[in-house]
Amino acid sequence: MDNRHRLPQFTSRREMLRTAALGFGSLAFSALQAEQTRGTHHAPKAKRMIFLFMQGGPSQMDLFDFKPQLKEFHGKPLPFKLPSSYQAPGIDATKIMGPISPFTNAGKSGLYMSEWLPELGKVIDDICVLRAVHADAEAHAPAVRQMHTGHPVQVRPSMGSWILYGLGSENQNMPGYITLRQATTGDSGSPANFSSAFLPAAYQGTLVGGSGKDLQIRYADNPAPQALQRKQIDFLQALNREYLERTSADSAMEGMIAAHELAFRMQADAPKLMDLSLESQATRDMYGVGEKETDNVAQQCLLARRLIESGVRFVQVNDGGWDHHGSIRKGLPEKCRNMDKPVAALIRDLKQRGLLEDTLVLWGGEFGRTPFDQDLSLGTAAEETRGREHNPNGFTMWMAGGGVTPGLVYGATDDFAYHAVDGKVHIHDLHATILHLLGIDHERLTYRYAGRDFRLTDIYGRVVKEIVS
Repeated sequence: MDNRHRLPQFTSRREMLRTAALGFGSLAFSALQAEQTRGTHHAPKAKRMIFLFMQGGPSQMDLFDFKPQLKEFHGKPLPFKLPSSYQAPGIDATKIMGPISPFTNAGKSGLYMSEWLPELGKVIDDICVLRAVHADAEAHAPAVRQMHTGHPVQVRPSMGSWILYGLGSENQNMPGYITLRQATTGDSGSPANFSSAFLPAAYQGTLVGGSGKDLQIRYADNPAPQALQRKQIDFLQALNREYLERTSADSAMEGMIAAHELAFRMQADAPKLMDLSLESQATRDMYGVGEKETDNVAQQCLLARRLIESGVRFVQVNDGGWDHHGSIRKGLPEKCRNMDKPVAALIRDLKQRGLLEDTLVLWGGEFGRTPFDQDLSLGTAAEETRGREHNPNGFTMWMAGGGVTPGLVYGATDDFAYHAVDGKVHIHDLHATILHLLGIDHERLTYRYAGRDFRLTDIYGRVVKEIVS
């Protein structure tokens, strides 16, 4: 079946891209936007999304999922059996590791959470905590890929690409999907995690900042006169059009045509949007911009707010370093200090600007941590150097705004925060719920490729209606 029948108000993709290839300035890019902009399947609760990706795997039992029995068994042998196939460095000498963080009741809901997150504790009543998320992979590369694309092995379109494909962009002068400072640890920084894969190239994510300190879109400010630039682009697009007329389809060329037009138009918005100095000092201080411990995440969170406020559909903030195989007692509180203030400021800022109501915010990593410790030196390490292994069986993520019930804790893990046992939310369920909140039926948002209909949730997924407000 032709892809144009997958969503309402979907016009001919080939016709629009061919129009875009003509190079008629704003008319060309407007044609592409018309192809992108489509109706929703039902009334949306959210219009846009920010994904706060904590790469590495935050420790759920030390942050949001306190377990008294885990504390009671600290230092003792495992009271449960691991699968015979389970392998990890130092596993023969492993013992139960109790919660390492002090916990406190926060907010009117009284959520029992880590004292290492004091600022998040102040906005916890705006947050919906999912305590029983689970995934399929224990290694970073496939787990990150599944979190971003729904599949742990195959390269498929990312969640942001699916959302942009389904909803289009609200700002014709900016990319509809932007990822900030992509992590570079292992495969976590792979372009496959924010690619459009077999979707048209116009829906791929735009990487801003790479792994460096500069949070700018390179070459967005061209000093040449716009009239001259327009002539250059028109000439180039004419050549591109001629090429397309000789070929039946070329997604890369179609994406290039769209990119050239977008790059020309971005000069109007991008430089100002990326300039955080235009924010008040009070706002920059609220996020922690310029402070040693918080500056990296603070810049990304503040820029994310500016981008979604301008009409960008999907923005991803990336914070690496949550993979605490060793020295978790030192590393985890450091990561909390890096993230706590900026992320809480983002929730507070969105709310006071009236944006939180229809902006969906998602926080979490690709998996969680184990309730038993890991001794990488195989029996000689002191307790302060021990860490936790990967755990995809049950971990915590949270959502805010965009139609989720605030102040709610949904789901539960077992007595050791190891396995999800109640209110389980698989990654497919998470993706289905995200699309539902954005007004999209995950079973109907499909794209025909290689002889079959693909979707973000593959053939799985249920909407977790229990958390929808």
